[in-house]
Amino acid sequence: MKIKIIIADDNSFIREGMKIILNTYEEFDVVETLNDGKEALDYCINNEVDIAILDVRMPNMNGVEATKLITEKTKTKPLILTTFDDDEYILEAIKNGAKGYLLKNNEPERIKDAIISVYNGNNVMQDVVLDKIKENLKEDKGEKEDKIDRSLFTERELDVMSLIAKGYSNKEISKNLFISEGTVANYITSILNKTSLEHRTQIAIYYLKGKLE
Repeated sequence: MKIKIIIADDNSFIREGMKIILNTYEEFDVVETLNDGKEALDYCINNEVDIAILDVRMPNMNGVEATKLITEKTKTKPLILTTFDDDEYILEAIKNGAKGYLLKNNEPERIKDAIISVYNGNNVMQDVVLDKIKENLKEDKGEKEDKIDRSLFTERELDVMSLIAKGYSNKEISKNLFISEGTVANYITSILNKTSLEHRTQIAIYYLKGKLE
């Protein structure tokens, strides 16, 4: 079964070019290309879509807003594909449920691997994106930083949080910590319950924010 993908970008050259590239891979079926976030949201609500590749800057509804609503209203997994100029949106996109955040200058194989990884339940963030998150948190003077209360968590939970913040998948965490993937999932559930967070990307932000002194 092929992974059903939509591409939303207000630049027709980019979205149609991306469609041609992705359809060369036997794993993918690009079912639609769209002009903006609103069109992407409507399509995901009315059709079965596995992955929504979203640009950030789009008319009518940008990729950050579309990510939030697609996550809330559908089972589609949003993946942001954008430029360095959009780094101001990184945190909001991730908070809104983006499962991946990649730059447009990536090679097609890198984008292919990211789509498959997100489809399989992982989160994908490039190192440069994680660096931008850290920079944005350091520069944010208007918001009081949350500090991690280490007493709330076991040492193993802190280890899991640290690896999530590095972008590790559950499989990679299990190999790194020599525990089963099921145990990793249990730790993540425990962390979410203790922090009232909703998903692993929020854990990454929570951990990075708390670690910044």
